[in-house]
Parts: sequence; structure tokens; C-alpha cells
Amino acid sequence: MTEQAKADFIQEKLEELYPTVDVPLQHEDPYTLLIAVLLSAQCTDKRVNQVTPQLFEMANTPQDMVNCEVEDIKAIIRPCGLSPRKSKAIHGLSQILLDKHGGQVPQNYKDLEALPGVGHKTASVVMSQAFGQPAFPVDTHIHRLAIRWGLTSGKNVVQTERDLKRIFPKESWNKLHLQIIFFGREYCPARGHNADECPICSKVG
Repeated sequence: MTEQAKADFIQEKLEELYPTVDVPLQHEDPYTLLIAVLLSAQCTDKRVNQVTPQLFEMANTPQDMVNCEVEDIKAIIRPCGLSPRKSKAIHGLSQILLDKHGGQVPQNYKDLEALPGVGHKTASVVMSQAFGQPAFPVDTHIHRLAIRWGLTSGKNVVQTERDLKRIFPKESWNKLHLQIIFFGREYCPARGHNADECPICSKVG
């Protein structure tokens, strides 16, 4: 099976299994999505969704967040891990949004990635899911599946993102990255995976 044939089959199968996908992180607007994605680093979406209601009840705008003490933010987000770093980043980026962006989340990669705690993957999620810009956020799960499916020889997520953007049509990126994440959780885990029973690995392996 050629690389393109694999990609076509994978996209067709994912569309069949997940015709509609919702962003797994609960949010109300671009700002709360940005905070939720930042919290999801090295943490499950489920855990983030358990923490954010209390956080956003305390503060769901940059102005409200900078009025909070970093220690109060840290106490709420502790279950997400890395709370000292994440709480400082949340407070710091909220101040920058007020100082430089009129309290709004910027709609470009340069300004997003300049914010504390915001890397390229987080910026990509915000650009795609908050603003509808074509992006292909690649986390460790998508990176793992892309290698498993022979779509990349990427040594890192940067190369994998480049390869996936080359293989799949641009208009599919925003939906496809979520479909791959959902598929990985349900059918294609890192451990205890049976390739013969996997709807995709059994065909493209």
C-alpha cells in the first residue's frame, strides 16, 4: 500500500468511525480554551475537565485571572500536575493579553507562542479550534500513531506535523487531528495493543 493509499484509507476509516467530533476540553471561548489546553500538558483531558469548572468560576477572563493570586490558581490546578509552572504561566499570559492584546487571545502563531506556557502544539489547537484556521496539532499520541501507521519517520513532532500536513488535505486537518486522538484512545493504545484487531493497523501495518 502506497503512503497516499494508506492516508486515504485512514481518513476514510476515521470519518466512518467519528463522523462528528467535539473538542474534548470544555471551554467557553478562546481564552478558556487556551487555559484548558495549557493545563492539558502531561495531563489527561478528563482531569483538566474536572479542574477547569472551579478555575473558571473563580476567573474566566484575563482581567479576573490577574486579580487572583498565583497561589490560589495553583491550589485549584494542582491535580493537573506541574502546577507551580502552569499557575505562573496562566497568571503571566493573562497579564500579557491585557497589556498587549486588549484582553483578547491573538489569532496568530507568533503572538500565541510568545505567551508563557504556550508552545506550538497549544497554539495550533487554539488556532484550529477557537479560530477555525487550518492546523494539525501533533501531540505525543498523534506522533506515535503516525509512526505506527508508516506515515512518518519523524524523530520529533515537528517533522511528523510536516509529514501529516503534506499527506492529508488542508481542509481536513482540524477535524482529523481530533479523530486520530479519539481513535488512539479507543482502538490503538500505546500498551496492550493488538494490531490484528485494530481497524487501521490490521490494514496498513
